Amino acid sequence: MQSLGTTVSVVGGGVGVVTEGVKAGIAGLMSLAAQGSALPTEGGGVFSITFNQDYSSLGVGTRIGYRLYSLSTLDKLELICDNVPAGNEDTCIVERLFSSSLVAVVSLSSPRKLKVCHFKKNSEICNYSYPNTILGVKLNRARLVVCLEESLYIHNIRDMKVLHTIRDTPPNPTGLCALSISNENCFLAYPGSNSIGQVQIFDAQNLQAKIMIPAHDSPLAAISFNASGTKIATASERGTVIRVFSVGEGARLHELRRGMKRCATIFSLAFSPDSLFLCASSNTETVHVFRLEEIKETRPPVVEEQQGLMGWMTKAVSASASYLPTPVADMMSQGRAFATVTLPFQGVRNVCAIATIQKQTRVLVASMDGYLYVYSLNTSEGGDCTLIKQHRLDGHEGAHHRGVRWGLHRHLWTLPWGSQEDRTRGGQDERDGGSV
Repeated sequence: MQSLGTTVSVVGGGVGVVTEGVKAGIAGLMSLAAQGSALPTEGGGVFSITFNQDYSSLGVGTRIGYRLYSLSTLDKLELICDNVPAGNEDTCIVERLFSSSLVAVVSLSSPRKLKVCHFKKNSEICNYSYPNTILGVKLNRARLVVCLEESLYIHNIRDMKVLHTIRDTPPNPTGLCALSISNENCFLAYPGSNSIGQVQIFDAQNLQAKIMIPAHDSPLAAISFNASGTKIATASERGTVIRVFSVGEGARLHELRRGMKRCATIFSLAFSPDSLFLCASSNTETVHVFRLEEIKETRPPVVEEQQGLMGWMTKAVSASASYLPTPVADMMSQGRAFATVTLPFQGVRNVCAIATIQKQTRVLVASMDGYLYVYSLNTSEGGDCTLIKQHRLDGHEGAHHRGVRWGLHRHLWTLPWGSQEDRTRGGQDERDGGSV
């Protein structure tokens, strides 16, 4: 790492030319910072919530700084860092590197500056400035990636030098990107188009483009790698179908249906550590958990041709399948949710994960109104997941336990670059594909 207090400006050919869109984005950031008192008080002015790479800790950005929690136990949420800098920096991005002391931070008051800090020493290692607003930061043990609306900067995490810049990417106002945590498959994914759901896979280790995956007809809303970096899950802005692809060949491995009739805004996708399950959260009250069955190529058994009426009916049914409309045939082959979580809210931005806590598989949901929910997951039977524990994220664990309440906090408190459609759409339970 660079020496303490080092300040580096990352510049490009277009520095100094600030577009109207960027001006509006920064103005929106400053306006939100000035309106901090208008945020929901129960969430403590939460601006961001992120799990670290292996779901062993949770980072919470607030109006006065950031907090880091350990997720090693179920009964108590251990606060391992409560960082309140001088001047009360309103933190909109906080990303911790696994269980290390390194954390990357971006504040609303300085949206173009990235700070890399050692939180245990309460010291800043270095900071970098970029030509436009930072929309996303991703880390693994080799790389740190900074996402701007139309470019990505790839740093060597050992010394924070800029190794490569991907310029002129399709407009990406939400900062959507994903970085695999694998040392062997160090891949970066980001939208390859802003009109259709293409996923560009970039080899962040060898600094070269790998493959473009045509994932959806609509623009992307969420993407996520599995732990080994061999699979990537995608969802579009429609939010009805989730797909899983092979990173190496771009082949479609799974197609999973979240709902039958209702579109939704997918907030997050997350594989389980063993890649056997995938969870998806949205602006609805339901979190879906899919079981990713192993794909086996098997040849159909050869059977003797039946005679008479039964033989004729068998042939007729087999032949009719080929005449089904493609959407109908696709729907029949799509996987449905193996398990579901019913949240006590809807319309609030959240992030989900499947983690192993004290040797038990749990579904975790952290919401922007300042709560972490822990649910059981029966990995054999699936079904409805039971709420085991809920924790406050405002640093006052145990102050009061929020009961189940529907329809509160329906407005989504998010950053200016968040989706304009992130609000409640309909009120029925969608576990069985309920309509609006």
